[in-house]
Amino acid sequence: MRLGLRLLFAFFLINGIAAFFVLRVFTAEIKPSVREVMEDMMVDTANLLAELASDDLASGRLAAGAEDSDFARHVRRYAARPVDASIWGLSKQTLDFRIYVTDARGRVLFDTERRSVGDDYSQWRDVARTLRGEYGARATRDVQTDDTSGVMYVAAPIWIDGAGGERRIGGVLTVAKPTRTVQRFIDRAERKVLQGGLLLLALSAAVGVAVTVWTVWHVRRLRDYARSVQAPGEGAGPPPPVPRVPGELGDLARAMDRMRERLAGRDYIEGYVRALTHELKSPVAAIRGAGELLQDDLPADDRRQFAAQVVEQSERLQRLVDRLLELSKLEQRQHAEAGAAPVALRACAEAALRQCAARARQRGVRLQLEGEGGSGPWEAELITLALGNLVDNAIDFSPAGGTVRVVLDGATATVQDEGPGVPDYALPRLGERFFTTARPDGTRSGSGLGLAIVKRVMALHGGRLDVARTAQGLRATLVLGG
Repeated sequence: MRLGLRLLFAFFLINGIAAFFVLRVFTAEIKPSVREVMEDMMVDTANLLAELASDDLASGRLAAGAEDSDFARHVRRYAARPVDASIWGLSKQTLDFRIYVTDARGRVLFDTERRSVGDDYSQWRDVARTLRGEYGARATRDVQTDDTSGVMYVAAPIWIDGAGGERRIGGVLTVAKPTRTVQRFIDRAERKVLQGGLLLLALSAAVGVAVTVWTVWHVRRLRDYARSVQAPGEGAGPPPPVPRVPGELGDLARAMDRMRERLAGRDYIEGYVRALTHELKSPVAAIRGAGELLQDDLPADDRRQFAAQVVEQSERLQRLVDRLLELSKLEQRQHAEAGAAPVALRACAEAALRQCAARARQRGVRLQLEGEGGSGPWEAELITLALGNLVDNAIDFSPAGGTVRVVLDGATATVQDEGPGVPDYALPRLGERFFTTARPDGTRSGSGLGLAIVKRVMALHGGRLDVARTAQGLRATLVLGG
C-alpha cells in the first residue's frame, strides 16, 4: 500500500473512531440532560405551587370536590389559558402541567384532570417519599410498551402550621409533565449535533486529505531528488537543486544532500583510483622493463631503443596525469564562466590548431580549418580545450598523409578525420573515462580521457557531443548551447 493511502486510511480510521465516540456521547447525553433540566424546573414549580396551596389545605377549603378554593380556581384558569409561544423556532400551543394535591394520608383532594380525586396515592413514590420528608419524584409510562408515553412526576410537601406553632407536612403537591413535550427539543438537538458532527467529519476529512497530499507531495519530491542524484561526471550535468520543503522534511532534504556529497566524493575517488591504477600498470611495467635492461651492457642501438621507450612511456604517463587533473577540475565545476564579450568560435578553433600543429607535423597529418562559425557566451579556454582534444584524437587515428578537417557552422564545430573509425559497438561508450579503442597501428596508447573532457565541457555549456561513423573516418561534432 502506498504511503498516501496508508496515511489517509490511518487518518480516517482515527478520525472516524473519535467522531463516532464523540457523537455517541453527545447524543446519549442530550436526552437525560434535557430531562434533568426539566426536572429542575419542575422542582421549583412544585415548591412554588405547594406554598400557594398551603392556606387552602390548612383551612379545609381544598377538600374533595371543593372547586371554590382560590388555589383550585387559579389552577383551573391556568389549564384553560390559551398560549402560542415560539421557543427557538418550535411552537408551543398547550400548557402541559398536570397538578394534583393529596392530604397527609395520600388521598387525592384535587386533580386538574379530575380523574383521580378520591384515589389513594399513598403508595406512589412521589407521594410516599415526600410524606416521609424525602425528595419525591417518579417517571411512569402511561403505556408500558411505549417509551414516548412517559410522564415525569415531581412532588413538594405542603407545610401547614400545627396547634403548637410547629410546622408539619399536611399534604403533597405533585406536578406532572409528559416527556413527549420536550421530545421535540431533544430530537432537534440530536439533529443539530449529528449535522455538526457530520460537518466536522467532512472538514476533518478535507484537512486529512490536504495534509496527506501535502506530505506525500513533499516526500515524493525527496524521493525524486534521491533518484535523480548521480555522482559527478556520470550524469549529463550538475546534480539537481535540493528541494525546498519545510520543517523536518527540509532537514531530511539537506541531510540527503550532505550524504550525496559524501557518497559522490567517495565514489568519485574510488572510481578514479581504480581506473587510474589500471591505466598506470602498462606504462609503469614498460618503464620498469626498459630500465632493468638498461642496467646491462647493451649495444648502442638497443640502448637508444630502450631509452626512447622510457621517454615515450613517461610522456604517456604525463599526458594521463595532465588530462586527469583537467577532467577533475571540470567535474568540480557547475557551469561555464562566460566573459564580458561574446567568444568567437573560429578564434578558439585557431588556438586549438596551433596547439596541435607540432604533433600533426610529427605524424605527417595536415590540419584544415573551414568556415567562420558564430559567437556566443562561452568560456574560450574550455572551448579551445575541447576542440584541441578532438583534433588530438583525430591526429592519433589519421594515417600519415591524411587530413583532419575542422568545419565551423554557427554554434557547431565538426572535426573529421580519415582514419578507420570505430566499431559500432564502441560508439555509445565514447566519452567514458579511460575507455579507448585501438589505433591504426594496433596500440592503445590513449588515456581514454580526451572525449570525457570534451563531454564535460559541453555539459558545462549546455551543449552536447555527437559522434558518428562516416565513409572517410569518424566525425565528432560539438553543438554549443547558450
